[in-house]
Amino acid sequence: MSWLELPAGTGFGLANLPYGIFTSGPDDRRTGVAVGDRVLDLAAVTGDPVHATGSLNAFMAQGPAAWSRLRRRLVDLLTDESHRSAVEPHLHPAAAVTMHLPVEVADYVDFYSSRHHAENLGRMFRPGTPPLTPNWTHLPIGYHGRAGTVQVSGTPVVRPNGQRKSPDAAPSLGPSRRLDIEAEVGFVVGVPTALGESVALGEFDQHVFGVCLVNDWSARDLQAWEYVPLGPFLGKSFLTSMSPWIVPVEALAAARVAPPARAEPLLPYLDDTEHPWGLDLALEVRLNGELISSPPFAEMYWTPAQQLAHLTVNGASLRTGDLFASGTVSGPARDQRGSLIELSWGGAEPLTLAGGGTRTFLEDGDEVTITATAPAADGSRLSFGAVTGRIAPAGTPVGGLGGS
Repeated sequence: MSWLELPAGTGFGLANLPYGIFTSGPDDRRTGVAVGDRVLDLAAVTGDPVHATGSLNAFMAQGPAAWSRLRRRLVDLLTDESHRSAVEPHLHPAAAVTMHLPVEVADYVDFYSSRHHAENLGRMFRPGTPPLTPNWTHLPIGYHGRAGTVQVSGTPVVRPNGQRKSPDAAPSLGPSRRLDIEAEVGFVVGVPTALGESVALGEFDQHVFGVCLVNDWSARDLQAWEYVPLGPFLGKSFLTSMSPWIVPVEALAAARVAPPARAEPLLPYLDDTEHPWGLDLALEVRLNGELISSPPFAEMYWTPAQQLAHLTVNGASLRTGDLFASGTVSGPARDQRGSLIELSWGGAEPLTLAGGGTRTFLEDGDEVTITATAPAADGSRLSFGAVTGRIAPAGTPVGGLGGS
């Protein structure tokens, strides 16, 4: 039991203790830990300068032993009454702080790991043919994104410009007409590797520091015209939103589950029989406050450990701050689809909103919020916080809208 009163329902109890970067006044960014409805200033309470650098990178690079050591110390500080007088002055009301991008993102990779999502898009785009491409059940498909446009939750989503092409017209340049969401889960690398090394399935938690939420916004019309034959480019690179809190991998032991049954035998480096890293995370997607989808992460065909093994099997090096994301999380039911292109079936079946009106894709002014919870070791549910973005008209300067 903590000496700090922890309000019920925050999901930020002692079984969680996620890390983020915050300011409480001047732009003096430092590391904080979410505890109930407070943020604990780690730089102040520990005196360790690694927590005053303005990002989690330096701490993440210290590796699993340091991560576990600090986690044990935090539990002691928050449960032993003798520490109360030293710790309590460094607890800030969460509502009074500003959160920032938690890591300096080194590289960004996005995967395509939900079989339900891949099959839905295959049925839409390639009717009359098998919904999955021949390679899909043999390897985790992914692409390298743009690290510089990964931004913290709350950064305005400016509608991107690009080339669009209707079936019977020449290409035109203009704002995307089919702006979409992708409800995803992200994984943050702490411990790097040397060029030429690979990471085995059993080494996942020796390299990955923690887990966050991601909305990998997608301009479907730009993407549809540009992606053949090389894949996503401008349709994806304009913004990727990341939640401000990173839940330590160590906090997710109770959330580990076996992944779905595989359709094909896997090559040894992807055979996760002995190292299952399915995660029982429950996502929720809200549009302007209304719940429109509840994607289940436990349904994901490819696990994060398999993604990391495949990402590095060719010898590609990892860097501290690398972010890789799951791809859109979708389940088998209509209300479990993690993108509007699925929820509206490519625009053919508009989504009806409870407050009136419909949506096929996002309109200017729309706000999307993705949240998630998972089972915690103490029987409660831990929270990942939220990743939120509001759509601004094309050409809007982000600086004028308060992005941070």
